[in-house]
Amino acid sequence: MNENPLDLLPELLILLGAVAGLLAGLFLPRRRQRLAGRICGTALVAALAATLAAAFRPDLPAFEAYSVDPLTHVARATVIVATLLVLVLTAGWARDHHREAELYVLVMLAALGTVILAGAGDLLVLVAAYLLASIPAYALAGFAKDAAGTEAALKYYLMGAFLGVLMLAGVTLLYSLAGTTAYQEFGQVRSGVAGLAVVLLLAGLLFKAGGVPAHFWVPDVTEGTSRAVAAFVTTVPKIGAFIALLRLASEVFAGLDTGWRPLIAIIATATMTLGNLAAFHQDNVRRLLAYSTISQAGYLLIPIVVAGRSELAEPALLFYVAAYAITNLGAFAVVLAAGKDVLADYAGLARSSPGLVLALIVCLLGLVGTPPTAVFVGKVLVFAAAWDGGYAWLAVVAVVNTVASVFYYLRWIRPAFRRGGTAAVTRTATWIAYVAAAVSLLLGAGSGAVLAGISYGS
Repeated sequence: MNENPLDLLPELLILLGAVAGLLAGLFLPRRRQRLAGRICGTALVAALAATLAAAFRPDLPAFEAYSVDPLTHVARATVIVATLLVLVLTAGWARDHHREAELYVLVMLAALGTVILAGAGDLLVLVAAYLLASIPAYALAGFAKDAAGTEAALKYYLMGAFLGVLMLAGVTLLYSLAGTTAYQEFGQVRSGVAGLAVVLLLAGLLFKAGGVPAHFWVPDVTEGTSRAVAAFVTTVPKIGAFIALLRLASEVFAGLDTGWRPLIAIIATATMTLGNLAAFHQDNVRRLLAYSTISQAGYLLIPIVVAGRSELAEPALLFYVAAYAITNLGAFAVVLAAGKDVLADYAGLARSSPGLVLALIVCLLGLVGTPPTAVFVGKVLVFAAAWDGGYAWLAVVAVVNTVASVFYYLRWIRPAFRRGGTAAVTRTATWIAYVAAAVSLLLGAGSGAVLAGISYGS
């Protein structure tokens, strides 16, 4: 048994940053609470450095309940980078707010829960991580205390609490069948109840991922909460959810005598199709991105279906989830920079802010899967994994959905080139959009080296 706390140094640094930020916020005057954000940002940079150092060490189980392996390393790095970008985006919106420090702390705690969700090697740790990733996010959704935010937070909480209870029931059933909650100790379980346990366990993780049928909160929360928080809740929790699902599929579900692969394949098909169909006629860009993130969840479920059947499943998911995170944050950064939620209001943006429109084009076409963006490489890997794993029909469905998604992304790009009034943009969010678009292109161009690193770590 390995009980070295330093194996969890990145997680401890994130926690330390949250605690230090909270303590700083207690004593700092209102106009200096941005220092708490800087403390949290410094902790994230230190956690990223610790993650990069840990990636070169051998894989190991920590405390017999947490896996320190390539899946966890990618989750750590992706969550930390995404959270850093979100902290920068929230700084302008929350500046001089009397609870500014609390906002940064809630973001840090939700990010910590997401990382633990991805690395959990025990069902009880999985449930604890689910709660840690969820409860701060509920508070973030209603942080502004306005009518829309309160409604969004209530819907978010009620659905999360209900599906969390179902998830806990699934954990209870699996424990009664296998006599253990540790992933590595699961053997072959043959019982008709095992199928029900899988369905219940999926309920909570699909909620975090935004997949059908646990997707109803996504558009309402994305539209009702602040733009920066919407960027966070539609991006960061997905990272932990999908990596947790991949780990469960490889280590737990594989030993259950159930038809879980066809079930997840059907859920993936419904998720990507419903998300694309619902996005077609959206005039609000936040709801458009909300349904876009639902459709992306459908694509990300495909490697889960073929986990254990295709060697491409793990690198496909890890690369795609990182590519999606940076690209989706870039699209939301454009929304924050422009300060507009209606498609028609983007008229004239190409003339007043050509660089911002270029970043928007890169991010939206990146979400489609247009070369040479990172999501393009991720989608190719996902399609190949589905084909290699014996689910060619699912790859065809995903390709059809990808082609269909082009139309609603173009509905956002087209108004920007129409004549319209000039628009003032937020400088910080504009630079985040530039960075996200550039990283998406660089990650796509350098995908060979990134995938080689992932394969080497595995």
